[in-house]
Amino acid sequence: MTATGAPAVAEEAAARFRELYGAAPDGVWAAPGRVNLIGEYTDFNDGFVMPLALPHTAVAAVARRTDGRLRLHSAQAQAQATPQAGATAQAGAGAQASRVVAAGGRRGVVELEAAALRPGGVPGWAAYPAGVVWALREAGHPVGGGADIHLTSTVPTGAGLSSSAALEVATALALNDLYGLGLTGPDLAVLAQRAENAFVGVPCGVMDQMASARCTAGHLLHLDTRDLSCRQVPFDPAAHGLRLLVVDTGVRHALGDGAYAERRAGCEAGARALGVRTLREVPYDTLPEALGRLDDPVVRACVRHVVSENRRVERTMALLDAGDVRAVGAVLSEGHASLRDDLRVSCPELDLVVSSALAAGALGARMTGGGFGGSAVVLAGEDAADTVASAVADAFAAAGYRAPRVFPAVPSEGVRRLL
Repeated sequence: MTATGAPAVAEEAAARFRELYGAAPDGVWAAPGRVNLIGEYTDFNDGFVMPLALPHTAVAAVARRTDGRLRLHSAQAQAQATPQAGATAQAGAGAQASRVVAAGGRRGVVELEAAALRPGGVPGWAAYPAGVVWALREAGHPVGGGADIHLTSTVPTGAGLSSSAALEVATALALNDLYGLGLTGPDLAVLAQRAENAFVGVPCGVMDQMASARCTAGHLLHLDTRDLSCRQVPFDPAAHGLRLLVVDTGVRHALGDGAYAERRAGCEAGARALGVRTLREVPYDTLPEALGRLDDPVVRACVRHVVSENRRVERTMALLDAGDVRAVGAVLSEGHASLRDDLRVSCPELDLVVSSALAAGALGARMTGGGFGGSAVVLAGEDAADTVASAVADAFAAAGYRAPRVFPAVPSEGVRRLL
């Protein structure tokens, strides 16, 4: 998590910071988005996941303050004219606690008091970096002096690629470095998850933040979310004549709308009914017996997905260790069927990606992320990848959908300091 050079994006972020705040930042940090190869809706069940970091990053230019103020700016939010000039929002029940100001005179800068941050009190994108400050303070870390932060990101928002986690982890590492907190990658990930859970209000598991904080270039991250132990798994599809594609459907999801929380509640209800703390404790070979003990069909479907998905991660790991990367494709397709039919978190666009890719010769495909829109991953032979991508685009056009964005998933570096 140290600087390896100052790419153009870091210099650009630093220059924009100087325009906004009138002085140079103390540093520039970057954290990636991620795509999850396999292991969906397992992280909050203490299960297994296998993500990789993308080249797309959130970049944070940051300077430490000493007056307790937190000033935040997002290049993307300003470009979208959000928040609106002059808008204000009071901070929840304690109206005296904090105020968000987005006055046009301050060029889209959101101003807060670090000591006054409260869950639910900061709307929109600013809740993610503000939530990190709040989580650090709640954990007893001395970041009360505040900070000036300028954020810019190339991670597509709402695409199931963890744009929010990238913002959180970049902010967390910046504050860790500037305040000399001495926190590890897992520490930062857990604090960033708490920011999203308790401050923003999205009940996500820890995979997204751990992927952003712990992934390494050229590897998948095999993560056990029960104890946060992980293994870096070499992953080079090109060496096997393959290409892993990400297909962004353009359908934007919002995990805070309740559907994700309902699935989580179904999993928790299943664990209670089976007398275990989490569904991780249900062995795959006992799944038929466990399902027979559940009367609620929705809960039963949640249990079936999670227990079988953990098994799919184990199967994928075994195939990668054996060098049989092509066979991973069939496991991806099985995972999509489970997400579509048991959890019911897919959508017509995601299903069309999978069906059209497979019909065009892909080895496997599945939705990735929280679902209800977002992205899919497709594993294809190198010689068939362009044909598959064209077939997906043609299928979207025929269905009257907006053209999808297709790009290769290149396993990239996790959070680091750029400048």
